[in-house]
Amino acid sequence: MPDAKAALTSHLRDLFGRPEWFARVGPQTLRADLFAGLTGATLVLPQGIAFAAIAGLPPEYGFYTAMVTATVAALAGSSWHAVSGPTTAISALVFGALSGMLAPGSPEFIAAAITLAVLVGMIQLAMGLARMGALVDFVSHSVMTGFVTGAAILIALSQIDKALGIELPRPEDLGGFASGLFHNLSETSWRAALVAGSALGTALLIRQFLPRWPNYLIAMALATLVSVVLGGAGSGIETIGAIDGVIPTFAFPDLSLDTISELSSAAVAIALVGLLEAMSVARALAIRSGQMIDGNREFVGQGLSNVGGGFFQCYPGSASFTRSGVNYDSGAATPLAAIFASVFLLLILLLVAPLFAYVPIPAMAGVIILVAARLIDFREIRHILSTSPEEAFIAGVTFLSALFIDLEFAIYAGVLLSLALFLKKTSQPFVGVGAPDPSTPTRVFKNAAENGLAECPQLMFARLDGPLYFGSVEHVRRIFRRFEIERKAQKHMIFVVKGVGEIDMPGADLLIEEAARRHRRGGSFHLQTKTPRTISKLARFKVMKALTREHIHLSKRDAIAEIIPLLDPKICETCPHRIFSECPPAPSGTEGDVP
Repeated sequence: MPDAKAALTSHLRDLFGRPEWFARVGPQTLRADLFAGLTGATLVLPQGIAFAAIAGLPPEYGFYTAMVTATVAALAGSSWHAVSGPTTAISALVFGALSGMLAPGSPEFIAAAITLAVLVGMIQLAMGLARMGALVDFVSHSVMTGFVTGAAILIALSQIDKALGIELPRPEDLGGFASGLFHNLSETSWRAALVAGSALGTALLIRQFLPRWPNYLIAMALATLVSVVLGGAGSGIETIGAIDGVIPTFAFPDLSLDTISELSSAAVAIALVGLLEAMSVARALAIRSGQMIDGNREFVGQGLSNVGGGFFQCYPGSASFTRSGVNYDSGAATPLAAIFASVFLLLILLLVAPLFAYVPIPAMAGVIILVAARLIDFREIRHILSTSPEEAFIAGVTFLSALFIDLEFAIYAGVLLSLALFLKKTSQPFVGVGAPDPSTPTRVFKNAAENGLAECPQLMFARLDGPLYFGSVEHVRRIFRRFEIERKAQKHMIFVVKGVGEIDMPGADLLIEEAARRHRRGGSFHLQTKTPRTISKLARFKVMKALTREHIHLSKRDAIAEIIPLLDPKICETCPHRIFSECPPAPSGTEGDVP
């Protein structure tokens, strides 16, 4: 009991204790973080508007999420450079989850989005406390590739009507959208199209020739100027309008049972996508910085950032690929850069918030289209298609589900397919038959068939590479039965399990079953393993008691020495191979007399 209590205390200290990066803070890191924070603030200014629009929310909610979520995640998370806040994929999921029930932008829609943040955070926090930080390792990267690609296309299509100034159905109904675009294209507003085109073209040019400049911010400013020249709102160009407030205020979200029940399914999907995004960003930057990422703490950081954000009018967020990459490239040394970015963003908003009333919606649409286009990673798609049919299938199903069914369903479909692929691989571990190679000084055991090695006619060596658990038991049992039919003379078996990753009760029962079958045939079944954890499990599952200690060995040499006296001496006398150094010498003058 004391050991369990100490382990729990240590675990909680790791998750909620003082972050290790505190020790890195100094005058030099503060200067670097201040500069990186200012750069990040200018980047998130247009992104906050764009992402909020994707989520179906007023601009201020994008700013709230960019400030509060980023600050909490920086303090509670593991990564030195990842910056949390609103993201394209999460915003699209929020809109997809709520738009079918509520009118985008309505008070009810806003309240539901804030509640979603709390629910998402609670799920992520629970996963972190349960030490499930490695869970995302089992979800194929192809899931995110397919999902993000599908979401990016839907996001870009959702801005076409705003960029052209026409009425169109939502792109979730691709047939209706295509039909509406065909029939209404002739009613395009040239002013709206010009403003959207100027924003898109400016952002592309700046990104191409001045990549370190804030291309989104400059593009939106220039497009706003174009809109004013064309007459602005007076000429029919829609604008964002006045922002009610830029300072996030504390308020209790709606956590009624009915609301939680309606949003729980969407919250699970958003929580999973958020964690996949956060871990992908954190690990990518950790490779460049040399930092070790604590997956469980990152889960807790994301969870706390969303729970805390929900009480300050934020919608769900996660680590942003763009802002995190810019943060690292700007020289950020610690998570203080993300906190400084939030402070700078608030100061900038207090100064320029009234100017957002003049920002044209077509300009924002042009920026969002570019954001969506940049989400599509054509290099990764080509890599998946050219290297792995299974991964390509997962990515394809996720992509098509996102495009034609539902973003939330696409996540579940992709994750389930990814887990199914993982289970398929682990349920069919490789079982090879080995023999010593006499050409090597230490007679190294190798795969007999692949290397053309002679085997003992009475004893076989089988090695398991992979887990022996309930999912793989039937596969290994079929192999045992095949050995029994095809290798009747090899009644004795040494089963090497040092490469086993996991063993459970059904796996242990199979070992006991195989030992009994070989004993009934006049043979024996021996286990060889060097892993203390495996030996402990064998004892716990009563395998050592059933087989007895004489049949469980720490080395092949011990196992062979134990089995040689059990072999039929008449067969040994005529054996031409003598593959083991422990084999008795052949009678002088017989065929088996080999040096």
